[in-house]
Amino acid sequence: MLGNIVGVVENQVLLKLAIDLNRFENLINIHVIMDDGNRKIVGEIIDIRDNIAYINLLGEIIDNKFVFGVMVKPSFNSVVKLISKEKIPMIVGVENYQENVDIYLGNSPIYQGVKIGANINKFFSNHFAILGSTGSGKSCGVARIIQNIFDKKRFIPYRASLFIFDAYGEYHSAFKNIGSEEISFKSYTTNLNFSETEVLRIPTWLLGVDDLALLLNADKLSQLPIIEKALKLVNIFARNGENVVKLKNDIIARAIVDILSSGNPPAQIRDQIFSILSYYNTPELNLETPIFQPGYTRPLKQCLLIDASGKIREMELLTNFIQKYIQEDLKISLPDEECMYTLEDIEKALDFALISEGTLNSEKIYEDSNTLKVRLHSLVNSEARKYFEYDKFVTREQYIKELLTAPNGRKAQIINFNINYIDDRLAKSITKIYSKLLFDYAKELKNRATMPFHIILEEAHRYVQNDNDINLLGYNIFDRITKEGRKYGVMLGLISQRPSELSETSLSQCNNFLIFKMLHPVDVEYIQKMVPNITNEIVKRLRILQPGNCIAFGTAFKVPVMIKMEMPNPAPSSSSCDISGTWFIEKK
Repeated sequence: MLGNIVGVVENQVLLKLAIDLNRFENLINIHVIMDDGNRKIVGEIIDIRDNIAYINLLGEIIDNKFVFGVMVKPSFNSVVKLISKEKIPMIVGVENYQENVDIYLGNSPIYQGVKIGANINKFFSNHFAILGSTGSGKSCGVARIIQNIFDKKRFIPYRASLFIFDAYGEYHSAFKNIGSEEISFKSYTTNLNFSETEVLRIPTWLLGVDDLALLLNADKLSQLPIIEKALKLVNIFARNGENVVKLKNDIIARAIVDILSSGNPPAQIRDQIFSILSYYNTPELNLETPIFQPGYTRPLKQCLLIDASGKIREMELLTNFIQKYIQEDLKISLPDEECMYTLEDIEKALDFALISEGTLNSEKIYEDSNTLKVRLHSLVNSEARKYFEYDKFVTREQYIKELLTAPNGRKAQIINFNINYIDDRLAKSITKIYSKLLFDYAKELKNRATMPFHIILEEAHRYVQNDNDINLLGYNIFDRITKEGRKYGVMLGLISQRPSELSETSLSQCNNFLIFKMLHPVDVEYIQKMVPNITNEIVKRLRILQPGNCIAFGTAFKVPVMIKMEMPNPAPSSSSCDISGTWFIEKK
């Protein structure tokens, strides 16, 4: 018996010790059982002052099982004892470990020889966050956890699908040799000059309105109809059928008729029509198109001449001629994923979308829309366009199947995207595009949640932010996944050293947390505010954790528990720069 209970304050028990503390190495963070004959209440010693132990109440042992939460406080005559060795796994470890049910995460730094683990369903069927300052051991922890998933003697996680967005390209070394006959690691790179790894490529025709809006950094609602119209037009333009010229003529004609009927000064009308037909034209409709009149023929541009009275004399003739190109029954729709086209095709379609939506008549809308045009043109003429070049036609289902197929033709379980070689803006767009692609695919599966996807984002604070997406598109894909993805089998893993920069919604929807050493006061305060069930005691421990140690809590853990992670083998390429080894050479 450790001593006598002398006070109960809220969720804390005060115990006057009746033992010689010098006989014990350390009692801090040790669990105790308070037995009053009818109930066995479990607590954790968090502090000892003036021979008084302060014990936080955690739960009860009922029918030889630990249940978190205490409904009735312990009585003052309870017998308080240290937890027995056989009951420790019941509280902080894994009881009756099963390879296909549980996963080991590491060892207990408190109880020697006790392994800490979690139920696979309770951990991986929920969103999770792994947080910690730089150098605290996050990357090694992630690598060790994933290696442990595949380091099973009797069971093979053949149908696992882990998509890792690798911000620094550090996980390739940790997983490249994980393959066997049944298990495969697949890697994509954004390094266009590295031939050993397949380059990341997304078929352009799989991009929807929202995807293009993200890719072009759209920030105005007025830009979305232009993007939508461009996709509708490219669906026809890229097919090169006879309807293409008719549609182009229709768009040009409608824009010219709008200008002719605008009531603007004749000189302005003339200049605008010249501008349109100089840039947007077809073999049938251009400045040289012949207009026939009884007795003679003249090119269209001559019908725009202004007479001595300052008027366009042939206004009516020109209007009647142009209206013949308008197709009242011409229908267009969004791409049906059966048409293969490029970014260059979208750029041409965007040009016609601009005049089709009447942007020339509004200086403000034209300015907003022209921004899209400039950004798309820059993308088309940059090396980044290669990430959207695909050499064959595939549907969304076929593309995802290709992502999940290893070079040996078998199922790939780990798909690593090395996005180290592109800027943060493009990296954010690509992670969102892929996440939406996987989420939409999972939503449409006939049997819901039968193909779980885990999207793991290294340096998640770069991508999972409080962006303007919610105002522009009506949603943020990461927020949507954290709110809806679980029922479709799409889970998000956030790995970050700056949790205060993460989306509040996404972080608040995570159910499991592994938090390594955290020093920045803003991040510590943010974690305490955003993460459920985090206590002041946990916050205090975060500042003094050794590298490779973390505090884990959430639905997969019975109580908040400290874990000493084992080093991954092989380790990711995440070590600090060896300054002394680089600087110094031995004198000769």
